[in-house]
Amino acid sequence: MHSPVNYICRDQSLWLSPDRCIFWEDQQALIVSDLHFGKTGHFRKSGIAVPQNVFKEDLQRLIHQLQFFNAKLLIAVGDLFHSQANKELELFTKWRKDLADVEIRLIKGNHDILKDKWYASSDILVIKDVLTIGNFCFQHDLKKCTPENGNGKLNYTFSGHIHPGIIINGLGKQSLRFPCFYFAKQYCVLPAFSHFTGVALIEPEDKESVFAIVNNSIISIQT
Repeated sequence: MHSPVNYICRDQSLWLSPDRCIFWEDQQALIVSDLHFGKTGHFRKSGIAVPQNVFKEDLQRLIHQLQFFNAKLLIAVGDLFHSQANKELELFTKWRKDLADVEIRLIKGNHDILKDKWYASSDILVIKDVLTIGNFCFQHDLKKCTPENGNGKLNYTFSGHIHPGIIINGLGKQSLRFPCFYFAKQYCVLPAFSHFTGVALIEPEDKESVFAIVNNSIISIQT
């Protein structure tokens, strides 16, 4: 694995991983968004030939990140799953039993439609709208965020949903799109953890921080 990049946000040390997640050092928490587990199985069930190894590789990357950072908490900022239960989720259930010491908190996304008893049986704490820890809050859709805390101050918000991406221009008028971490003044948008997703191009403003994920490395983009 390529080295993570340290980023300080509100005096908190965050490690940006090329595997599309953030390790929050103070809380020993791995922050991820848009894993869409079960999506490939959902497509295959509909007759679209998507190889199952896509799901297995995403799950293995998650396990590796949890072990690499020795995370005690997994914060999933929405769309941990993609649709109704299918055979792929049986593999997730097996993994969950193997790493039962990791606490999972899921802020519900628009694709998280499994039954409450399924989440309970997998020992996943489901938060309907927003999770707040210290001066950070987590909510799947940035448009629905309510960052104000009880003291009338603004928390820093972590969200997902849009699968942010950035264009990098090369020689000969070449350009490519890459997933990215997008840190604005009051919020961060995480890249989709799953490789089986597209990207939505962002338009960062001056003095905002963007980190593209290129060839398993983190590259800081000047804005």
